[in-house]
Amino acid sequence: MLKGNLYIFDLDGTLYEGTDHFDYYAKRLLTDVIAEKQDDYWNDYDKMKKGNHPVKIGKAYDVQRDLAVTVDPMTLTVVEAHDWDANPIENIGELYGKDQIKFDFENIVAIGDGWWLPFACAKHYGVKDCYRRYLETKEYMVSDEFQLDQIPGLREFLLELRKSSPTVLMTNSDREDVGRLLKELNLDHVFEHIITSAQKPTFTDGLFGELQKQYEVDMGEIVSIGDNFINEIAPALLKGMKAVYISEHPHQAEHERLTHVNRITDWIEAMKK
Repeated sequence: MLKGNLYIFDLDGTLYEGTDHFDYYAKRLLTDVIAEKQDDYWNDYDKMKKGNHPVKIGKAYDVQRDLAVTVDPMTLTVVEAHDWDANPIENIGELYGKDQIKFDFENIVAIGDGWWLPFACAKHYGVKDCYRRYLETKEYMVSDEFQLDQIPGLREFLLELRKSSPTVLMTNSDREDVGRLLKELNLDHVFEHIITSAQKPTFTDGLFGELQKQYEVDMGEIVSIGDNFINEIAPALLKGMKAVYISEHPHQAEHERLTHVNRITDWIEAMKK
C-alpha cells in the first residue's frame, strides 16, 4: 500500500459517501428546465448516473459545443468527442488541437464526480445559471432535512495518521461550506492545513508545488487522495507523487504509484496492515 510523509485529501466524495445530494441538486435544476423538456432532462440524468450516456463520470463536457469529451488524463489532451446522441465528432483536431485542454468550470468541465452530471444535463437543456442551485444544495446538506453519514473510524484514523505525517485538506468548496461539512462529519480540527476554493484542476499543480516546499518533502513522499481523477490523481502522478483514487467507476489508467479503491474505508484497512 502506498504510504508517504505528506497526505493531501479531497473532501467532497472522498471523506463522505452517498449520492442523495447529487439527486437533490438535479431536482433543483429540473425546476429551471422548460416544462416540455423536464422529462427528457430527468431521463438523461438517470442514464448519466448509470453510465449509459455519452456524458458520464470520467469524461469532460464542452458546454459551448454541447459535446462529451474523452481526455487522456495524463496529457490532458482530447482523444475523442461525441454529441449528446453519442455520434462521434470527426474533426476533434480542428476543435481542440494537440495542446492540453483548459478546464474553467464554465466552458470545459471535468466530469470527475456526481456534482457535474446535473450541471452538464442542465446546460444541455438551456439552464444558464447552475451555481445558485449548487449553493442551495450545499445549504440543504447542512440542514436538519439531510443526513450526512459519518464514515466509522475515519476521524480516529486521520488523527493517528497526523501523528506521523502532516495531513492537508484541499477542496474546491469555499471556507464556510467546508467548516460546516467538517463539523457535520466530525472531522473538525483533524487536518494540519486546510486549503479551500482550490479551483482544481486549474491550480492543482501549483498548489502541490507550494505544499511540497512548505513541508520540505520529496515529491515521491506525497500522497494525493481523491475521487476525481483529473482534479487530484493525474496531476499528482505527473509531478512524481503517489495517488489513491477513490471511485467505484473503473479507470483505464494504470501506474506504479497509483492505488485504486472503491471507498476510503478500503484504503484505511489496507493502511492498517
